[in-house]
Amino acid sequence: MYDGQIVFAQLMERIPRRPFDTCVRRYHGQRRVRRFACRDQFLCMAFAQLTGRDSLRDIEMCLRAMGSKLYHAGFRSRVSRSTLADANEHRDWRIWADLAAVLIAHARTQYATDALSVTLAQTVYAFDSTTIDLCLSLFPWAWFMRHKGAVKLHTLIDLRGNIPCFLRITHGKVPDVSGLDHLPLEPGAYYVM
Repeated sequence: MYDGQIVFAQLMERIPRRPFDTCVRRYHGQRRVRRFACRDQFLCMAFAQLTGRDSLRDIEMCLRAMGSKLYHAGFRSRVSRSTLADANEHRDWRIWADLAAVLIAHARTQYATDALSVTLAQTVYAFDSTTIDLCLSLFPWAWFMRHKGAVKLHTLIDLRGNIPCFLRITHGKVPDVSGLDHLPLEPGAYYVM
C-alpha cells in the first residue's frame, strides 16, 4: 500500500480538488488572503479531526512536531495558532457546508448499488433527531432549560451505506416532527422515523 506518500496525503488526495475550488470561489474564500489558503485550513482541520486534537494549541504543537514531514503531508508552510484562529473566525462557513454536501453526494454514489437486507427498488431513509448539550456560559443563545443549553441535530440517513444526506441544526426546543418540513423529498422513496 505504501507508495512513497504519507497516509494523510493519500487520504486528502481523495478529496476532489475542482469541487473544493468551486466552493471556495462561490463564497470568496481566498479574498484578502496572503498565505493561508482555504486548502491549508481544510488540511489543518482534517488533520485535527483525524488525530483527535482538542484545541488550537494542540493542533499547532502536533503539526510543529511533524515539521519536516508537513510538506509531504500536503501543507505548504508551518501553521501558527493565530493564523488558524483567524481563518476559522473570518472564513465563510458555507464553504465547508457546500464541501460537505459535495462529499456526501460523492459517497452516496459509491454505495448506490449496495443492496439492502430487504429487497426494495426504492431508496430507504431514516430520520432522527438528537439533542446536543451545550454549556450556557459559553453559548448563552442556546438556552434550553433552567441551567442547560442545547441544540438539536436533525439527520436524514440513506440506509444504503449509512450515509447522512441531510443535516440541520436547530434550537434545542424544536420538536423532532418540525424537522420534517425541511427535508428534501425524493419521489418513490421510503422515509422511516
